[in-house]
Order: sequence, then structure tokens, then C-alpha cells
Amino acid sequence: MIFQRALRRELLSAAGAVFTTLFTITISVMLIKILGQAADGKVASSDLMALIGFTSLINMPILLILTGFISVLLVVTRSYQDSEMVVWFASGLSLTEWIGPVLRFGAPWIILTGLLSLVVTPWANQQSVEFRERYEKRSDIAKVSPGKFQESSSSDRVFFVEEVAGDLSKVQNIFINTIRDGKSSVVVAKEGRIEIDKLGDKFLVMSQGRRYDGLPTAPDFQMMQFEKYGVLVSSQNGPLDGDHSAKSMPLMLLLDNPDNGKLAELLWRISLPFMSVSLMLLAIPMGYVNPRVGRSANLIVALLSVVIYLNGINISQALVAQGRSQFAMAWWPVHALVVFLIGLLFMWRLEVNHRWHPLVLWSRLKAGLRKKEVVA
Repeated sequence: MIFQRALRRELLSAAGAVFTTLFTITISVMLIKILGQAADGKVASSDLMALIGFTSLINMPILLILTGFISVLLVVTRSYQDSEMVVWFASGLSLTEWIGPVLRFGAPWIILTGLLSLVVTPWANQQSVEFRERYEKRSDIAKVSPGKFQESSSSDRVFFVEEVAGDLSKVQNIFINTIRDGKSSVVVAKEGRIEIDKLGDKFLVMSQGRRYDGLPTAPDFQMMQFEKYGVLVSSQNGPLDGDHSAKSMPLMLLLDNPDNGKLAELLWRISLPFMSVSLMLLAIPMGYVNPRVGRSANLIVALLSVVIYLNGINISQALVAQGRSQFAMAWWPVHALVVFLIGLLFMWRLEVNHRWHPLVLWSRLKAGLRKKEVVA
């Protein structure tokens, strides 16, 4: 049908614009956050693109849900504002005729949301944690950037080097400030080399330098020169611990011996595809606007509905995690309530072309009463 083909094309066009906008905003926020972490020495600069990719995958299900909902809402609202719905209803079609095209348009989004939620997002969470942990287990010297002060992982030592060799085994013009038991110790040296002992511990062995202990004005101030001086920069790195929380577990591991935490995470994952379907259908009746009135209030109510929906799922998840509700009794009530609301809104927004519209039913009831009066 011409109407439905035109509707699908418009939905795809709106979805492309909405997704591009939301994704750009999300990437910008993530980039600022991760760049700040890299500047603070919490993540490696070389891992920026990988971490942004993993974070994008983690947020992608919510982005897809919002894209589908906003796209349908915008198209329906524009149809009312441009009086295209008048033509739609005058052609003998009701608002329920939108359900088919919307679901066909949303099917790929729903499937992709389920795949991301159940499989990809846990993997991305695990990879993100491993990247950060791998950087934390690197030696302090390996984290140092030339010409930049860098705090050690134990937060009691500050490094500065002017030059670093390509293999990170040799550094030049070193400054190290260590604070232990409230006392400051400063070491400066012309050059240093990374050496590994038989236990696998890494030492920075400096040559031609000086060490200053305490404050110059204090009576216990000491200064000494050395030919060689070693500083432990990293103990032998053990295996990565990884993220063992429920949100990083694969689906099969989540279903194996489930406890409250695993069931709560399972509730969240299966709720996202249901939420995607429900919000697309909810956008159809919620897109109604009076062509003579602005649509700002309508959009605010719609977005507020999404926030309430998400909070309802989060509350159900928290109840399961705390053991205050069973999984079988907690995963469906929020979705059932939304489906009931969708039904009510459709009943209210249906045009007179539909036989189940309240006004049509009322007209039939009055006509039946009149016939009885005539017969009587």
C-alpha cells in the first residue's frame, strides 16, 4: 500500500537522523570522560579508541530503544501537524493500521537490541575492565609520558622523565618524589635502566644521581650522591582478575546456578527488547497533537514516560537483587502495565473508522435504545 511504503521510508529517514544525533552526543560525552581519565593516568592513551568502542557497545541498546521510540513519535506527530492523518482517516484507515508498518520497521532494531543486550554488552563490559586492569598492572615507568609528571599506582610516588627509549627500558633525566610515613624523599638522576630480577620484579636502576631526604630546613635533612640506585617500580604481574560481576557474565554462565544478582541482571537484559517493542507501539497514540497547538508538551510527556519505564525496570531489578521478589513475579508487571496503557491510549485515539472506538460504541448503544423505543 502506498501509505505504508511512504510511512516506512519516512520512519527510516527519521531513525537515521535521530540515531546519528544521539550517537554523536553519546560519543562526545564518552570521549570527554575517557580523555579526562587518560589525563589523570587512569587509562592508557593507546587504549582510548578501544575503550570508546566498548563503551559505545555498552550504551548501544538504550540508544537503539530511544531511536525507535523518538523516530515513531516524530513521524506520527508530524503527520498530525501536517494534517496527513486527516487523509489517512478519510481513506477508511484507523490508527491501528500504523502497528504493522511500525513493527516491520522496528523488527531489526528489536532483534539487534536483544542481541546486544544478551551477548555483546556483557562481552564489552568484560573487555573494558580487562583493558583498565591491564594498564593498572603495568609498571609505573611504563605509564610515564616524557615531559609529564605521573603518579604511581600506589599514590605515594611521582615520576618525571625527560626522555624515554622506544622499548621503555631506558630513561633519561629522572625525577622521583616519594612520600612515606610523612617524609619526603627526592631522587634525581641523569639516566636509568629497567632491570628484572629472578623473581620477575622490575627495578629502575639509576646512575649518576642524588638523593635528598627530608626538608632542607629540617635537622634530619640528608643529601647523598650515588653511582647506582635501584627503585622497585613493579612487582611480578599476576593474571588479570577480570570483572566477575553479573553484568559481565555471558548468558550461559548467568543461567548456571543463578542467584539473586544473576537473576536481577537477567531481568534487565530481557527487559530491553520488550521495552523496545512497547515504546514503539506507545509512540503511535502518544504522537497525537492538535495541529493548532505546539508539540513541546507532547514530547516532554513522551520522554517522561521513557524515564518512568526505565525506573520501573530498575526497581524490579533491585527487588530481585535484594531477594524481596521472585524473578517470575518481577520481570513482567512493568511491561504488562505499559501494554495496558498502550491499549487504553489506542482506544482513546482511534478515529471513528474503527468499530471499537468509544464514540462508535456509544453511537451504537444510542441507536439500539432508539430502536427499542420505536418498537415499544
